[in-house]
Amino acid sequence: MAPNVTAAPAELEAAHAEMIAATLPLVGAHIDEITTEFYRRMFAAHPELLRNLFNRGNQAQGAQQRALAASIATFATHLIDPDLPHPAELLSRIGHKHASLGVTADQYPIVHEHLFAAIVEVLGADTVTADVAAAWDRVYWIMADTLIALERDLYKAAGVTDGDVYRRATVVSRVDDPSGVVLITVRPEGRPFTGSIPAQYVSVGVTLPDGARQLRQYTLVNAPGTADLTFAVKPVASVAESPAGEVSSWISANLCVGDIVDVTVPFGDLPAPDGAAPLVLISAGIGITPMIGILEYLAASAPEASVQVLHADRSDRVHPLRERQHELAEALPNARLDVWYEDGVTAGAPGAHAGLMNLSAIDLPADAHVYLCGNNGFVQAVRGQLTDRGFISERVHCELFSPNDWLLG
Repeated sequence: MAPNVTAAPAELEAAHAEMIAATLPLVGAHIDEITTEFYRRMFAAHPELLRNLFNRGNQAQGAQQRALAASIATFATHLIDPDLPHPAELLSRIGHKHASLGVTADQYPIVHEHLFAAIVEVLGADTVTADVAAAWDRVYWIMADTLIALERDLYKAAGVTDGDVYRRATVVSRVDDPSGVVLITVRPEGRPFTGSIPAQYVSVGVTLPDGARQLRQYTLVNAPGTADLTFAVKPVASVAESPAGEVSSWISANLCVGDIVDVTVPFGDLPAPDGAAPLVLISAGIGITPMIGILEYLAASAPEASVQVLHADRSDRVHPLRERQHELAEALPNARLDVWYEDGVTAGAPGAHAGLMNLSAIDLPADAHVYLCGNNGFVQAVRGQLTDRGFISERVHCELFSPNDWLLG
C-alpha cells in the first residue's frame, strides 16, 4: 500500500510561530505577487524547468501560482494553529503528483532560493528582517522535508530509485471514443510498469513542435494487474483566456499505434476500494475516468460489490466512455447507474435526469465510501450536498485534474 502523510509535521519554535502569525496577513496579501515573481526568477535561471517539467498552460493561466500560494499559506496556518485540520490530504496529493513527475530532493533548494528572493523583492528588505526570514525559512523546510520524505517512501513503494519513474513505451492500441476522448494503450519496451491500484494516473511525456518536452497526467482506465496500461485523453479546446491543451491536443492529433512515448509508473492517492463497504462513484465530464478504473477493478475482482454510479454531463453526446460505463454497470449485479444531462435527456432513457446533478432523491447508504471527481465547481457543489446528507470527510475521496488541491483542504 502506498504511504500517506498521517503524522503531525514538526512544530515551529515559539518565536518562529509568533513571527509567522504576525506576518502571515502581510504575506497573504501579497502572495500572488510573490509567487508570480518567484516563477519569473526561477524560469529565468532554469528555463529547462518550464520547457520540460512545468505545465505551460497552467503557468499561462496563473493556476500553478495560485496553487503554490494557497498550499504554503495553508501549511503555515496549520503550523501556527495545530488545532486546525491536519493538511495531510493536501500534502499527500502534492507528494503523489511530484512523484509522478520524478521530483527529487535536490530540486527543493532551487525553489527555496528563488521563492525567498521573491519574498524580499516584493515585501522589501526592511520588512523581511533576519528574524522574519528565519521563521519563513523554517516553514518552508518543514513542508519541504515532509514532502521529500513522502516522495522517497512513494518511490520505495513503487520499487524505483528516487525520480526513476519514466519508461519508454510503445502505443499498442488507440481507440477514439464518440465523445472525442482518446484511449491510448501502451506497453513498456524494457522494464515493466509497477503494479497499480484503481484510479491511479501516469505522467505522459511528449515532445512538442517547438522542441519542449511537456508532461501531463492521465488516469488509468484499465483493471490493475495487466502488463499494458490504458489511459484516457480528452483534448482541451481554448476557451476565453484559457489556451488549448498542448499535450492533449497533440496526442489526439498525432499519436498512433507503433509510436514511442515516455510514461511513468502509476501514482495517485485515492484509496483502493475493497468491495466490502458500499461505494458511490460520482463524476462529471472527464472526471469519469477514475470511476471507470474502479468499475473495471470491481468487475474483475469484486463483482458482488454494492455500487452506485452517478455521472453528470452536458449531453449524452459528450459523455466520455458512456458505453463502457453502461456495460460495466450492467455487469455488476449490485450496481445502479444514474446520469444527469444539463441539455436534457432522451425520452425513456433509463436512469437519466435532466439538469444539474441533484442528490436529494438518491438513496445513498450511510456507510458508503464516496469517490468524487470533476471540475472545481462540481466537486465543491457535490461535497456540499454530501455534507448536508451527513457524510463525514473521511468517507469522501476527491480528485481534481487541475492544480487546485488546496480547494479540497
